[in-house]
This record gives sequence, C-alpha cells and structure tokens, in this order.
Amino acid sequence: MITLPLQSRRVIVKLGTGILTSGIGQLNTDRIASLCRQLAGLRENGVRVIVVSSGAVGLGMGKLGLEKRPRDIDRLQACAAVGQSILIQTWQRHFEPFGITVGQLLLTRDDLRARKRHLTARATFDRLLEDGVVPIVNENDSVSAEEIDLKFGDNDVLSAMVASLTRADYLVILSTAPGLINHGDGGKIIPVVKKIDAAITRLATGTTSATAVGGMITKLEAARIANRSGCGAFIAGGAEPEVLPRIFSGEPVGTFFVPHGVPLESKKRWLAFFERPCGTVVVDAGARDALTGKGGSLLARGITDVTGDFSTGQLVNVATGDGRVFARGIACFSSDEIRGVRLKDKSSMQALYPARKHLEVIHRDSLVILH
Repeated sequence: MITLPLQSRRVIVKLGTGILTSGIGQLNTDRIASLCRQLAGLRENGVRVIVVSSGAVGLGMGKLGLEKRPRDIDRLQACAAVGQSILIQTWQRHFEPFGITVGQLLLTRDDLRARKRHLTARATFDRLLEDGVVPIVNENDSVSAEEIDLKFGDNDVLSAMVASLTRADYLVILSTAPGLINHGDGGKIIPVVKKIDAAITRLATGTTSATAVGGMITKLEAARIANRSGCGAFIAGGAEPEVLPRIFSGEPVGTFFVPHGVPLESKKRWLAFFERPCGTVVVDAGARDALTGKGGSLLARGITDVTGDFSTGQLVNVATGDGRVFARGIACFSSDEIRGVRLKDKSSMQALYPARKHLEVIHRDSLVILH
C-alpha cells in the first residue's frame, strides 16, 4: 500500500474524453457530478486542485453531427470551438453546489515553450489557486493546428507539463484504462512503477477510440515528465467509485509512478520539457562523462559534429555519436560559429573567439541532463 499525504499542496487531475462522455457528443453528467464532489472533498482537506479536461472535440462532433474524428484540421478546430463552450459551462454548473468557481485556461505548446509566456501562465495558475478558483485546462485546439496533430500527443502530456509548470505534488490521470496492464502476467495491473524503462514502455498500446488520441503511450510519457519534475503520477480508471479519495487514502488503485531523483528547478524544467530544440551538437565520450558524471559545462573540445541551424541563445540537443539525445541546453555559440572552424582544431577556435573563456558551448547552469 502507498501512503500518501492528503494535505498535498497541489494536485493535477486529468480527465479523458472516455470518462466525461457516454458517447459522441453526450456528456456523462452523473460521473461529472461525482468527480466534482470528489474534487470538492480534496479541497476541503487543503488540496489545491487543477483539472485538465478533455472532451471539447468529442462534444463538438456530437453537436455537428459527426460520428468519426475528422482528419482535416479546420473541421477539428470547428469541433473544438463548438465543444469547448459546452465543456466549461458543464464544469461550472456541477461545481456550483459546492460554492466553487472555475476558470478556463486554453493553452498551446507555444504558450509553454516561450519563456515569457511560460512564466505568465505559471503566475496565472498561482493567482487562481490563491483566490480559491479551480482552473479548468484544455489544449487550445480551435486555433492550434500543431496541438491537434497526433504526433504531438494529447492532454496526457499537457497535464504533465501543467504539473511541472505549477510544481504539483501529484498528477492523477483518469481514463478508461484502469492502470498499466501487464498482458504477459494474466492481464494484471502493475501497482507501482519505480522506473519507466524499455520493459515498461513495451507494455503501452495506443487507442482505438473514435474521439480520443494517444492511449497508454502518451500516459507513460506524461508520467515520465511528471516524475522527472519530482511529481508522483497515477494512472487509474475514472469509472471506479470514489476513485480520488481512495487514491489519496493510500488504497492501491491503478498504477503509481514513483518520482525519482532531485526535482528539476524551474529553468531546467523549461529547458527539458517546454522549449523546442533548434539543432544538435554531437559530443565524444569524454564530454558526455563530464556532463553526466561531473556536472560540468560543455566545452568546444568535446564536440565532434553539429546538425541544424541555430543562433546564440537558442536551445539545442546534446547527443552521443550514435544519435542518442541525453541532454539539452542553451548554446553560447551559433551553429555557423561552431562550423566556422575545424572542430578538431581547438586552437584556431580559441584564436577566433579569444574573449570567450574556456569556450563553453553550453554553460552548466543552462544545461539539463535528460537521461
């Protein structure tokens, strides 16, 4: 049994379309009412709650008479625009019996990648929580073509980004999946995962729902992001009776993913999960050991190759010779500057940039180790 402090400071609860609806365009109002009551109970015990709610596209599909999730972007955006207003009104109506006000936040990846907007979003969450408001978060699908494209995942990953952004203690993902299932062990639910390794990743499968995207693959990615940020993560069945109080009373419901290591500080969370890399620097084994084992900066002498085009001050991946990305950081040199001299000839690079002490291509304060 997992012992959890009920008086957690912040909890993110992500709710999938399959939990909130009983069919295309049909809200499961009984379940929503039950979840609002459970969330209100958490708040009475000192928990500050943020809800990440799917369902807008599915509701819009029902309103527009569509039976299958559209493939074209403009039709998906129309579904999201129609469904979102229904969704937020539903949340407010079902929270009102508990005297709770909700606030709507529609986010895109770019809102969290751009550092200034990232900090603004965090300040907005802080203010809403201080004022006793329950933020209801969804992807801004009606204006962001990127967010609807399947290759970018779904609200599972967004919920983990919100957990990291707001420094949450726990992320709870409620869906039609009862947890991470080990099909090789008679279909049993794995109660605790201490590390999301290759063996765990192989257990994930996608989704065949007409309204949902992602599946267990994106849920594992969300758990990985949350754990790296020092946040515990749950995947559990949203149809389970009293699922939230049972989870936070320590009952083994679903799968718990244990956070590991020292949580990343705010700037390094942004570097690791929110900003988009503009290129890659490839390093030798000595440089990799210095970065991962000694906490050093990346020096020019450890670089063997550069791919992509980036400017000074932009985010880049750091990879080994076999292409495995293990770190990410802010470049002190542009790709053209690095390519402007022979990488093996460090003396000529030093002569070209004499004012740059030790030729730190990425300073350790602007570097985050991913693996």
